[in-house]
Amino acid sequence: MGNNSLLRTDKEFVEIYHRNVNIVYKLCYIYLKNSVDAEDAVQSIFLKLLQSNVYFNSCEHERAWLITTAKNHCKDMLRSWWKRKRVDFQTMPDIASRDEYREDKEIIEKLLALPEKYRVVLHLYYIEDYPVKEISKLLDRSESTIRSQLQRGREKLKIDLGGGKNLE
Repeated sequence: MGNNSLLRTDKEFVEIYHRNVNIVYKLCYIYLKNSVDAEDAVQSIFLKLLQSNVYFNSCEHERAWLITTAKNHCKDMLRSWWKRKRVDFQTMPDIASRDEYREDKEIIEKLLALPEKYRVVLHLYYIEDYPVKEISKLLDRSESTIRSQLQRGREKLKIDLGGGKNLE
């Protein structure tokens, strides 16, 4: 690998992996809606990173590259003939089935049922705490589009949850 790559050592790769694996997994799960495919996607995304000579200027740049790569990889997976023909009976991840996460599980299930454009922006905004401006850059959409997708997604989620949840 190149001299200016942050991936010069196994230790550096492991550090990048540990810093970012959770956000990559969560985003893949939001796109793919099951843990098995999300885990496969995470492996593929970090393999792409390992095989590339990409140089990161900062942790934010590193995270943005991984989010963009995850988004593109998941979209490719969703377009593949295998994914379209398969029926998935996978359940929610174990953590979401614990009693203290029962309400969160309901919200997650309703979030996963939303169309992708709402699901992804709501996840990045509420779960990953990205501002609208950053989401706009990551998803290559205008800020006004992101704001309206957040609003419509919140409305749909509120209706699905029986109108009782306040997401603001």
